[in-house]
Amino acid sequence: MIIHSDDTIAALATAPGNGAISIIRTSGPESISIIDKMFRGKTKLNNCDPNTIHYGKIIDSNKEVIDDVLVSVFHNPNSYTGEDSIEISTHGSQLIVKKILEEMIKNNARLAEPGEFTKRAFLNGKIDLAQAEAVVDIINSRTEASLRGARNQLDGLLSKKVNLLRNDLINSSSMIELELDFAEEEVEFMPLDKMNSKIDLILSEIDQLLSTYNFGKIIRDGVNVALVGKPNVGKSSMLNYILKESRAIVSSIPGTTRDIIREEVSVDGILFRLFDTAGLRLTEDSIEKEGVFRSRDAVKNADLVLFINDVTEGFSEDLYNELLILSNRERIISVANKIDLKNEMNYNFDVYVSAISGQGMDKLFSIMKEKTIGTNNYSEKTAVVSNLRHYSALEKAKDNLLKSKESIALKMSGEFISVDLRNAENSLGEIIGEVTTDDILNNIFSKFCIGK
Repeated sequence: MIIHSDDTIAALATAPGNGAISIIRTSGPESISIIDKMFRGKTKLNNCDPNTIHYGKIIDSNKEVIDDVLVSVFHNPNSYTGEDSIEISTHGSQLIVKKILEEMIKNNARLAEPGEFTKRAFLNGKIDLAQAEAVVDIINSRTEASLRGARNQLDGLLSKKVNLLRNDLINSSSMIELELDFAEEEVEFMPLDKMNSKIDLILSEIDQLLSTYNFGKIIRDGVNVALVGKPNVGKSSMLNYILKESRAIVSSIPGTTRDIIREEVSVDGILFRLFDTAGLRLTEDSIEKEGVFRSRDAVKNADLVLFINDVTEGFSEDLYNELLILSNRERIISVANKIDLKNEMNYNFDVYVSAISGQGMDKLFSIMKEKTIGTNNYSEKTAVVSNLRHYSALEKAKDNLLKSKESIALKMSGEFISVDLRNAENSLGEIIGEVTTDDILNNIFSKFCIGK
């Protein structure tokens, strides 16, 4: 159902600050009339065709020219928000933007809240809730893979999958509820064994979606990688090699790195956040001691741990045992560094590298990628779950479907089966916004920037 708002909102849509161009957008029933009072062009905007752009000047209440602008006109329902909408392209001056917004407010617009344009697009049926959340993911995407994943969600790949499952459940629960209406006639519209098989198929589809979450979360949020080892094993040299720049100080003096150095790098579309840590050792230096404490904390919070050893000194068994306490074995990659100095395989390290020459680094990247996403090979057309809210809703749907199977196995009345199926439907509906609350909406859209 289309829900047009009574008020008209306005905001800067481009990033604040000086630039070549700034875009101010407005949406609501008075959008065109408000800008008409300020715009001087060849024709009145009220008389212009939709989806057209017009050159003119924006003036203030004293008839003074604020700026030369281009004005884009959109009519409901064929706009981003589903309402009448105007976008003003001005020169990228903060002062110009401020003066235009002030004039719009004088003419009965109000400043938009964070995410309010996209919220109106959702409320007016232009996009569903999962697609609305994808807008933020697109804005925040840092790699080709994260952008592609967000783009797929905005295009409705996940929504279509969820809608199909939800419609299957609606059809199934409707059959049970119809049987209840004809209980005295003992009419059976769907045998329980067929219903059970139908639920199994839906559960299988939900499990498949749930299995994509780890991959989707990594593509969306990236991977935290701690570079850990004793002093002087080459952690900082490895960071510098990966980044292709001298980001960390490299020295033969133990304890050079005192604090965590954080940098990001994209490897095959996956964002890796690298944390170069202080060398782990006992020390009386208070500053280095704090660095060692932070290093251990970084290991606890890391998705991957690069356990770096100096191949000329061998495998650090004591430090490895400490890492096993702080992290999971599956997260640890043992790395033998400095093979340019001593090319000996005297321990079964996961990978042998040289942070100076780059030898073995491609294999390290390959292992990091495999440890991160495994052998998953999702195609461009695979629906992937990357949002915790969506994952939780799918888990709730699964739990309710399992309850419905228990009711069928116990040959309970159709009312019990129907309630569980309806609860599963509602859980799936939460993902796309068919079932929602103001609290959920406010929480989602408050994370948007103003003007989006």
